[in-house]
Amino acid sequence: MSGAFQYRPKFVDIRVRPPGKDDAHEHDVNALKPGERQCDHPGCRVAGSTKAPKSRKMLNEHYWFCQPHAAEYNKQWDFFAGMSEGEIRAHQEARATGDRPTWAFKASNRSREAASAAFKGPNGAFADPFGIFGAARKRAQAEAESERHLGKLERGALADLDLDHSAAPTKIRARYTELVKRCHPDANGGDRSAEHKLQRVIKAYKTLQKAGMV
Repeated sequence: MSGAFQYRPKFVDIRVRPPGKDDAHEHDVNALKPGERQCDHPGCRVAGSTKAPKSRKMLNEHYWFCQPHAAEYNKQWDFFAGMSEGEIRAHQEARATGDRPTWAFKASNRSREAASAAFKGPNGAFADPFGIFGAARKRAQAEAESERHLGKLERGALADLDLDHSAAPTKIRARYTELVKRCHPDANGGDRSAEHKLQRVIKAYKTLQKAGMV
């Protein structure tokens, strides 16, 4: 090679500036964009793009999950959970008729409609002199109003804390503190057999915090 040849690189300096502290947020793949909401699964930082009903009684209220957690929630979803076989059969029959009652075109004198009309009072209402049916109806209405509407995640979290649906925030905090002290390895001489229970208790408490119950 001739000694007069001199290599001249096209790019003299190709060094790249290292990212600074202000650039960390720009490269965060989990950062929520404007208008996005965080996934409702405890500890998940990804945007929730898929909604799922909270329970059978709250079909109009939803959780917002990311795709993986929505798939996990749907695998565990059971619409008929807590229903007896009779209630399931009645629900299926109601869906088969479009949730509409069925009746004959013409009732005979021996039909139950005619028999019930014979027991009606002068104002068209059933005679209930001892208030038996009225008391039962009022009691059922009061129980329905007092029952807290909870989703599947909230009910599971309360079960992990050994609490029922009517637990007050103060009782939830007290039970959380009690279980953390009881299950922590330091309280058991270093024994980690209750560590799994401790993780479930912490996760349940975060779920109830996110739901605004604490």
